[in-house]
Amino acid sequence: QVQLVESGGGLVQAGGSLRLSCAASRTISGIMGWYRQAPGKQRDMVASITNTGSTNYEDSVKGRFTISRDNAKNMVYLQMNRVEPEDTAVYFCNAVSRARNYWGQGTQVTVSS
Repeated sequence: QVQLVESGGGLVQAGGSLRLSCAASRTISGIMGWYRQAPGKQRDMVASITNTGSTNYEDSVKGRFTISRDNAKNMVYLQMNRVEPEDTAVYFCNAVSRARNYWGQGTQVTVSS
């Protein structure tokens, strides 16, 4: 079993920055990522990163968000810059380990215009 705990969400003005963190309870050998879910919408991938540092981003966040990972600390981060009201959502940390999919409890990000 893997527990994922997110932190760093909150209220931020449009154009501002926020950094999300996710702590895993043990080493993750697979992909880690961030997803988000706005009210009434499905949960979508925002960014992902392999254990060797290869990244993938959803088109609307490219150039604004950066995902990073510290394997020694079992951490994954999402640096969110130039945030927009459309980024408002609950952000979930995700990890794939030994063919199983794990989720954090989510952290709310609200961007005011």
